[in-house]
Amino acid sequence: MPDVTTQPGLSLEPFRAVRYASSKVSSLAAVTSPPYDLIDEEALKRFMADEPHNIVRLILPQQDYGDAAETLRTWLADGVLTVDAEPALYAYEEAGEGVLQRGLIGALGVHGPESRVILPHEDVYPGPIRDRLALMTATRANLEPIFLLYDGEGASATSRLVDEVAASPPLLETSTGDDVRHRLWAITDPAVHASIAADLRDRRALIADGHHRYATYQALKEAHEGPGPWDQGLALLVDSSAYPPHLGAIHRVLPNLAVSDAVRLAKAAFRAEQVGPDLPTALDHLAAQDGTAFLLGGEDEDLFLLTDPDQAQVTRSMPEGSSSRWRGLDTAVLHRLLIAELWHVPDDESNVRIIHHDAERALRKARRTNGTAVILNPLEVADVLAVAAGGEKVPRKSTSFGPKPRTGLVLRTFDTDQR
Repeated sequence: MPDVTTQPGLSLEPFRAVRYASSKVSSLAAVTSPPYDLIDEEALKRFMADEPHNIVRLILPQQDYGDAAETLRTWLADGVLTVDAEPALYAYEEAGEGVLQRGLIGALGVHGPESRVILPHEDVYPGPIRDRLALMTATRANLEPIFLLYDGEGASATSRLVDEVAASPPLLETSTGDDVRHRLWAITDPAVHASIAADLRDRRALIADGHHRYATYQALKEAHEGPGPWDQGLALLVDSSAYPPHLGAIHRVLPNLAVSDAVRLAKAAFRAEQVGPDLPTALDHLAAQDGTAFLLGGEDEDLFLLTDPDQAQVTRSMPEGSSSRWRGLDTAVLHRLLIAELWHVPDDESNVRIIHHDAERALRKARRTNGTAVILNPLEVADVLAVAAGGEKVPRKSTSFGPKPRTGLVLRTFDTDQR
């Protein structure tokens, strides 16, 4: 695929943001949400019930994509959503106990995969891309930013500008139920925009969160002839040297695979140890492992620790041409050896469910589905960066970088961002 951006290098441009009018909603916290792929059915119902204008009605429409488009038009016409008067880049801060991250939200120049400007580290799947493409096409909007990291080497002019702006009164401020404070500032000075553009031009960025949405940006651009607002996509860009990200684990649930069967089959290549029913203690055992390890749970109260995979079987299960660093990833061993070779489970979205962060929730889901929960340690940030820099991708849903941007604080519509 050829490079599809109209700008060389990493580009984050100002745009006229669409934002909630605080006077028209109960609170900004009540109308925002986590990213769409972190919202389960229970949370969706809660967001829908709490506030009639919650952003989930746009990002996860209950009828069809046309319904989301009509809702967006109605909210704009009624003044629930308003359009900022001037194009801006937006400094964005998330702060809480043990959390501080600042970055810049703007219209990201979309590149083809050969450019190596925007580096993915995970594979994508057609279903989520089709879903997000249908939604973006119907709404003519980017409804939530993807999350990118770049290495400013501790002295990025862009990062310094963001910190300077963050010392002034914010455009908006809200605290969400997770006790994180969100603040936003509009940067409208063209001279500052030019300085940021010059600083970013020769850099490249890693996709921390939003692989399917970035692939959708690429598909949307490919679907149009000539330049237009589809040349860009909404993104948050964070200097990882100034604000190192948190990397959390993503657990798996395999419905209809009884944990007793899972443990029995796993013993062909792993050491299996029963570690009792107490989850915090079992998680401590898991975290203490230096090598590849997994915690299994399901219908039984007891949890089981898998360690010391047979290296000959690991090697045989790996794809040709993969690097030694890739082969050492816990998720590579999980998907290639444990799921595919030992459990003989098709590695797709219906047979391998994804649970972000919450081990207890993964166990509950496994028990409801007569299945097995696989609890993982998080990958190392250095390993993910090295794999991406080498042109490889980690197995799907291997990483959960955070803190993720809150959905609903800033939207971008094509009709208000014509260039």
